[in-house]
This record gives sequence, C-alpha cells and structure tokens, in this order.
Amino acid sequence: MCGIFGKLSFDGAPPLAPELLRQMGDRIRYRGPDDEGYLSDGPLAMGMRRLSIIDLAGGKQPISNKTGDISVVFNGEIYNFRELRGDLEKRGYVFRTRSDTEVLVHLWEDEG
Repeated sequence: MCGIFGKLSFDGAPPLAPELLRQMGDRIRYRGPDDEGYLSDGPLAMGMRRLSIIDLAGGKQPISNKTGDISVVFNGEIYNFRELRGDLEKRGYVFRTRSDTEVLVHLWEDEG
C-alpha cells in the first residue's frame, strides 16, 4: 500500500517548504517503506511513499515525461500496461523505466 500526499495552492500561497513535504512523507512511512519521492513546482508540492511491486529498481516516483512538464504519482496497478506501453512505443514514445506508472505520463501526452 503506497501513500500520496501534498498540497495544491489556488490562492497564491507559497509552496510547501521542502522540509515540511519531507516530514509529511516521514509521517506515512509505514504506507510505503521501499521508496520515497518528492516534486515541488509552483503552486504544487507532492510526494509519495512507495511499496515496490512492479519495476522494483526503476519505478521511482514521481515519474515525469522527457520535458518535465507532466508528472505523476500513482498508487495502483494498470493491468494492461504492457499492451498500452506497446501501443505508445509504436507511436514513438521512449520509456525510461519498466514501471506501469510511466504509461500514465505518456498516455497523458498522447491523449490528454
């Protein structure tokens, strides 16, 4: 079971301080003892604690596209990710991991 946390500010409030984001992750370490990841970009600060199931070595999150303008944290499994990945690769998308989560990033790029 993974854990996702963060804050999105709509009111122009400053982003979360990195140490506060890390403290949030530390509080839910039990939800994902295998890995942690953080992203802070403008009004968005997000993080996750990961219980590694697929792509144990390379599935570190958040996962972003090549240009860094699309990022995702994800808790779940995409059961048909191999099929989806194959379709995306045929359309020219290059994958850096073997994770099902990366499929979401490229699907968003492809289909919105």
